[in-house]
Amino acid sequence: MSLPPPPPPAPCPPPPAAKKKLYQTIASSRSPVEGDHTEACLLLRQRESCFRKDLQWLLVNKYVPSLIQDGPQCGLVALWMAAHLRQPQLSVAMETVVQTAVRRGYTAQGEMFSACNMALLAEELCVCKAELLSGGLSGRNTAAIIKHLWSGQPVLVPYDEDFNHEPCQRQGYRAHWAVASGVLLGLNQVSANNEQVQPDPSLPWLYVAKGGHLPCPVTSTSATEVYILAKQGKSLRYQLWSLDSVAQSNGQLRMMDPLRANDGSQYVVPEGGVEAGLAGQAVLLHTRTQQQEPQ
Repeated sequence: MSLPPPPPPAPCPPPPAAKKKLYQTIASSRSPVEGDHTEACLLLRQRESCFRKDLQWLLVNKYVPSLIQDGPQCGLVALWMAAHLRQPQLSVAMETVVQTAVRRGYTAQGEMFSACNMALLAEELCVCKAELLSGGLSGRNTAAIIKHLWSGQPVLVPYDEDFNHEPCQRQGYRAHWAVASGVLLGLNQVSANNEQVQPDPSLPWLYVAKGGHLPCPVTSTSATEVYILAKQGKSLRYQLWSLDSVAQSNGQLRMMDPLRANDGSQYVVPEGGVEAGLAGQAVLLHTRTQQQEPQ
């Protein structure tokens, strides 16, 4: 008498799902607010008391899409967002961004501790000029950043990220990347006509530039206060930061968090460390190009 065949082996249990980070959980239940100025105006209404009413405020922004990072990919995600402002338009997949950065030896886990490598990667993927600023984000570089954003072109900025995603000063322990796509200027006066700007119906002190026809006022009018509109890979929302706070955070990036440096993972850190790679630096993407698309 033959024995019955043994039962089939039990199926292997599925691998445990990777635990979501808090910012991923929050983002999964939200949707981005689209439009060049829609979310910026919402932010200004929420924080209206923070802005001096003796100034006239002028807003310029070019919308970039949101993307939540998977692991330490903040710089690569910021570059992916910025690539959407390239003219003529060029589609770059996030997978291509990661694979190219790894292949070039710029990253191991998705981290980008070199602004120079970020500029090289941006030029390769976006087929456009990437200008590396150094020496801090104040003075002449402040004017360069304002003019660049005013022209509708993005700026990639490393900074220390606080728990609410705003700039802080942690010596580089919380080094992070954001893409700035807009600027808010507090001016003593705005010299423009209705074809160039329009007042916001709910904020009479705010003017929104239309169509990029208004010359950048930083050359003729002193900007008393400057804010940038930025996105980063841990939130779907735009952030509004004073450029001074970003410059201070950017300038003190000195070292990697020792806990991260000793977590057993491999990271690509340039010679001279985080300070040499990131401190006082930013990348301007000249996305308005008429170069031929790669065949």
